Amino acid sequence: MFDARTTCMVVVGAQWGDEGKGKLVDVLAERADLVVRYQGGANAGHTVVIGDTQFVLRQIPSGILHSRVTCVIGNGVVLEPENLFVELDQLRERGIDTTGRIFVSERAHLVLPYHKLLDAASERSQKLGTTGRGIGPAYEDKYGRRGIRVTDLRRLECARGVLGERVARANQLLELMGSSERAKLDDHVALLERLAPRLLPLTTDTGLLVHRAIREGKRILLEGAQGALLDVDHGTYPYVTSSNTTAGGAAVGSGVGPTAINGVLGVVKAYTTRVGNGPLPTEAASPYAERLRELGGEFGAVTGRPRRCGWFDATVVRYAARVNGLTGLAVTKLDVLDTFSEIPVGTMYRLDRESCEEMPAEVDALGRVEPVYEMLPGWQRPTGSARRLSDLPTAARGYLDRLEALSGVPVRYVSVGTRRDQIIEV
Repeated sequence: MFDARTTCMVVVGAQWGDEGKGKLVDVLAERADLVVRYQGGANAGHTVVIGDTQFVLRQIPSGILHSRVTCVIGNGVVLEPENLFVELDQLRERGIDTTGRIFVSERAHLVLPYHKLLDAASERSQKLGTTGRGIGPAYEDKYGRRGIRVTDLRRLECARGVLGERVARANQLLELMGSSERAKLDDHVALLERLAPRLLPLTTDTGLLVHRAIREGKRILLEGAQGALLDVDHGTYPYVTSSNTTAGGAAVGSGVGPTAINGVLGVVKAYTTRVGNGPLPTEAASPYAERLRELGGEFGAVTGRPRRCGWFDATVVRYAARVNGLTGLAVTKLDVLDTFSEIPVGTMYRLDRESCEEMPAEVDALGRVEPVYEMLPGWQRPTGSARRLSDLPTAARGYLDRLEALSGVPVRYVSVGTRRDQIIEV
């Protein structure tokens, strides 16, 4: 994906998240100099399998598993600092040296314990299917201009005063929501005092760091979390996350200008999954949903929640291609479909008996659509050993050709297993 004209790439999910971005970033990072996480928080996990070892990374970019790659947590991330150090310590215990290779934006906002209490209380009433990691309340504070940023830890005395106001406000909200839980100021102060000496040495102006790397011609990957259909502006609102997961968010969340980005790789599963509530038009009926879930290991990397499973939805991917400006597709988990004799692909919708080729904005309308399916032949042969497109069964290649035609985006990568080497570059 990198060449003389393409040095800064965005990798985004083009469905509802969990598409396998972690593996793609890990594979592409072998050729990169910097990998930048630009939004989200510890509510999204990227799973990477190397040999017999599985790594689940929540906030640290997947590129950290390559010893020559520098990793950046950008200003668009809401950072849970305690979790960050849990991840770093686990990597060290498993022989991954991160010294001098991880930097955190001084402008990133912090996720604190009172955010988690508010998230849990809100979920009990709204039932949006959040992870309860405090992401939504942290972004609410950010945009309400009452957040606490990493740079505030440089002046802990001032931060204590601000923190007192935030904790008091959180407790008022918890009372209004009928929660018996209360945040304790002393616990929050102690947390920041304990973490600041370790976090501040990692802190820098990461936007400037990335800008200089671009000017030096270094190769950069901008990595998102979740997927396009969970974007707060362009997703299935209100069943979305609290940040801009789409490629436009990459420039804002990493601190670089949009003209610096040369391409956008959209990652899609060969089928469709979703965690939490909200519409999923091509959701498979039983027993196919259970079969996809079992074969694909479709359980959340962070929460362990079972994912809802369905067939490939071309309307979703066409929409994601448009709002992200996709220049290429990476199709993951093709091997999960190896045993199916026929595979439905959703080509469009019917809404109130009329054809519908675009994503409706109203979540209720999306919940009412009826998918129009095209049945494609299965290949009923294992694909996990394929390393070239020509190694795939004819029907599997035909399936990929049809996904490419329906989405309008060229397929650049095909993943046929969880291991790092189980990938085809087209």
